[in-house]
Amino acid sequence: MDTTQALKALHTRLNVDYEVALEQVTAALKEEGFGVLTEIDVKDTLKKKIDVDFHRYKILGACNPPLAHQALTLAPEVGLLLPCNVTVSEAEDGVTDVSILDPMLLVEHIDKPELRTVAQEAQARLRRVIESLERA
Repeated sequence: MDTTQALKALHTRLNVDYEVALEQVTAALKEEGFGVLTEIDVKDTLKKKIDVDFHRYKILGACNPPLAHQALTLAPEVGLLLPCNVTVSEAEDGVTDVSILDPMLLVEHIDKPELRTVAQEAQARLRRVIESLERA
């Protein structure tokens, strides 16, 4: 597992096909109580909007409803950082990158110390997502 400091993201590289990786990511998120609320197909969008060919890349908007509720109750402005973005990107044939925005950004950008516990719980769950993908 790599924690990308500049972007505050959890990251891993999987030696599986892009479509397999998408299925694994969705299943691993579900295991930790996250559902996928949104799915943006970047490749398709760029082709349709500006006629640019891009590699397969999706942005998944993942949400754990109990944690989101806790965070929004403590600080409604948390909604600006929800849902948690997860990217699944084809690096090359048979190799897929997965990155997840680190929920600790909530604590860094919203001055509510009581958010720390919620962010830490979300971070722990998302770390387990990355770890389970690396074991698969």
